[in-house]
Amino acid sequence: MILETERLILRPLDADKDFEGWAEMMADAQTMLYIGGKPLNRAQAWRAMATMMGHWDIRGYGMFAVIEKTSRQFIGRIGPWYPEGWEDREVGWGLNRKYWGKGYASEAGRASIDYVFNVLKWEGVIHYIDPGNTGSMAVAERLGSKRLRMVTNVGGVFEGDCYVYGQENLHLKATV
Repeated sequence: MILETERLILRPLDADKDFEGWAEMMADAQTMLYIGGKPLNRAQAWRAMATMMGHWDIRGYGMFAVIEKTSRQFIGRIGPWYPEGWEDREVGWGLNRKYWGKGYASEAGRASIDYVFNVLKWEGVIHYIDPGNTGSMAVAERLGSKRLRMVTNVGGVFEGDCYVYGQENLHLKATV
């Protein structure tokens, strides 16, 4: 499955092509502040990538590698995600800090939501967002999601409080 936007290619992760960019992203403290809380060494980054890739085998979908068309660089991961312990299906995102502020999260997030609503036929989607992550809150709102509630200790992964943003697939609701 490959999705394309004006500036991005979204495709399944490929360890041979993406690991160096992935490891760089996961090693950056600022990038990791809201997607795990702490930087990962290469071995930890490898296991995190393997988890994302394995999600495709288990669920039939998963986070996409986000590739910038002009540079062909791996810039992050965005897409559908529903691991054990999550209350609902999520479209999540995480971009290398070098690519923040360019509208890429919104662009890839919109393509991912279109995919889960129109291809996977999800009835709704959520986003877990750290209360300090105002950038991701703005992305979620640009994607049409609203803040729904606060939860604590999500799925044994996020410790502490976390906002749940979400939206329903209004097209699917209208046709059922």
